[in-house]
Amino acid sequence: MTNEKQTQKKTYQFKAEVAKVLDIVINSLYTDREIFVRELVSNAADALEKRRHYDLINGRGPDSEESLEISIGVDKDKKTIVFTDNGIGMSRDELIENLGRVAHSGAADYLKKVAESNKKDVNLIGQFGVGFYSAFMVADTVTVESCSVDEPDQAWRWTSSGSSRYTVESTDKTRPGTDITLHLKKDAESFADESYIKETIKKYSNFVSFPIRINDERINTIQAIWARSQQDVKEEEYKEFFKFMTPFASDPLDWLHFSTDAPIDLKALLFISSDNPEIAGFGRLETNVHLYSRRVLIQRQAKDLLPLWLRFLSGAVDSEDIPLNISRETMQDSALIRKINRVLTKRILKHLKEMADKKPDQYKTFWENHGHFLKEGIVTEFSDRDALAELLRFESSMTEPGQLTSLAEYVERMPESQKEIYYLAGADRNAIESGPYIEVFRQRGIEVIYNFDPVDDFVMHHLAGYKDKKTVSADSEKLDLPDTLPKTNDDDEKETSKPAPDDVKALTDWIRSKLQDKVADVKASDRLVDSPMILVNPDGAMTGAMQRLMEAANKDFTMSAKRNLQFNPKHKIIQKLNQLRAEDQQKAVLILEQLYDHAALDAGLSVDTRPMVNRVTQIINSMLGD
Repeated sequence: MTNEKQTQKKTYQFKAEVAKVLDIVINSLYTDREIFVRELVSNAADALEKRRHYDLINGRGPDSEESLEISIGVDKDKKTIVFTDNGIGMSRDELIENLGRVAHSGAADYLKKVAESNKKDVNLIGQFGVGFYSAFMVADTVTVESCSVDEPDQAWRWTSSGSSRYTVESTDKTRPGTDITLHLKKDAESFADESYIKETIKKYSNFVSFPIRINDERINTIQAIWARSQQDVKEEEYKEFFKFMTPFASDPLDWLHFSTDAPIDLKALLFISSDNPEIAGFGRLETNVHLYSRRVLIQRQAKDLLPLWLRFLSGAVDSEDIPLNISRETMQDSALIRKINRVLTKRILKHLKEMADKKPDQYKTFWENHGHFLKEGIVTEFSDRDALAELLRFESSMTEPGQLTSLAEYVERMPESQKEIYYLAGADRNAIESGPYIEVFRQRGIEVIYNFDPVDDFVMHHLAGYKDKKTVSADSEKLDLPDTLPKTNDDDEKETSKPAPDDVKALTDWIRSKLQDKVADVKASDRLVDSPMILVNPDGAMTGAMQRLMEAANKDFTMSAKRNLQFNPKHKIIQKLNQLRAEDQQKAVLILEQLYDHAALDAGLSVDTRPMVNRVTQIINSMLGD
């Protein structure tokens, strides 16, 4: 039984600092007024969760004729929106405590923190519970009617215009729960639109664990399956959820569903699509992983949750540990977000490694569609390079066309005396295998990784090494090649045909003098087998593939470092050239320049073909005796 003093209407005065707080909430807190829908739905869901626990503790379930849910009524004529829940409800004292005292942990402290932070980067929403007051952004009057489960025979109405006062009085509400009625401002009457409220709920609150209804129509029909145990989610549910969360019509290639409680509470469901619009030429992908807290959307396409190279992932990350700034619209604790980033990245890398080891066919498909993202990670994320190196895949001189190998498999096949991992760039397999740089490796049976992607040389350059083995481009000047093959009679014959050291030195000096504007240095080399000469990269210089990529990206790019020229003194053309320079200097220079241009083409360098054509004509005329 309630006495007369309890039933009468009573007006309360907000303290001056509390009124200031309310002014901040109404006018400065949120950049998007629609946020009030999310906040009031979240408060209703909290009340329902408390009701569920209350009923369990007291050994009873909710009434058999009703389920715990949120309903929203929109009245265009009255310009009102009503949020109703059958949750825990509030008593008179709880209404005053929870709604009559904004920032009841200390309004002065609240104002101080807002002032110190310039209304940014302070975890205030959780400390002070101000989300309810977002209602005053759109309403000139807010009425709350509530009945506590502990006092089912007594209900109370709280009313305020968001100024300096609020009133509390008894009301005839007859069942536990809370009704919040928003009487919309003139400039907010457009919010009294059922379709708009539906879309806002789908945007922010679609995964709230209790039904949300508008005019008996349930709005949130898709479950937050990331919050369930993996064992309880069927494959078809994953596929359906993927299509709901992404623009893709096809099934996902794979997904990762996990939860952690240390070092941070996380629930995550991340998908790898079967398609990649980025490689199809549809522009750069945007991050498509959304951040939730207790199933309520905090940030769409949360870019800081994952490194940029993981933008091929889609899905949801939910954490109750995320502190938010005063408006919930941006994440506050950057250190914590970095921690989430590391936890997620490590789990994703572990998952990809397991896929590569246990499902190689599936991983091959992944690599073909998304491998370039991992290469981007090698170049941009130093901390992840070792883990990413395990995931790289290439063709090599030891694989069949189309077959891929890993760096681990390469190292396992290396002879014990080999100290370096060799790679070589080319347009395709045929271009590499028909070129001069592969000759010595083929002769000695040394495996070379083939780089067909223009960015592969950058990847190997940034990787620098793997398992204590340095990665070295096969077109580099210095190669620490193992002597893997015993000498043959053919080798002895070639050795005897080699010019005398004095002749080699004289030829070297002559070539250097004639090409001094084009090359940095000239030397005789044993690395060539069937080719007369090649251009190699001095230590520290970018490879030919890297240079071509830079030229494609920047038309004004010019290569500053000259390459070194190496010639094969055993080659018949070089030996004829050595003879010719004593007999016909002009013709010898003509042939030397032609050989240089051939070597430049083999190196992938830009060459003016007009002088080449003219020289060929001159050489032909000379051969014909003209």
